[in-house]
Amino acid sequence: MPGSSNGSHSTKTMGVLTVGGLVAVTAYTVALGSNGWLWFGWVVLGLVTLGMVATRSA
Repeated sequence: MPGSSNGSHSTKTMGVLTVGGLVAVTAYTVALGSNGWLWFGWVVLGLVTLGMVATRSA
């Protein structure tokens, strides 16, 4: 099915962005100090990614 293939691709892309965001926020924190808004943004991105994974497997 073309739709499921596309959904899988977007979920994988979100996963890569989430992991990349974690690396970037961690590097920023190490270099310049913690920024709560960056961590908040990463948590929101992670929750959206988890939601996409949950709806895809349902």
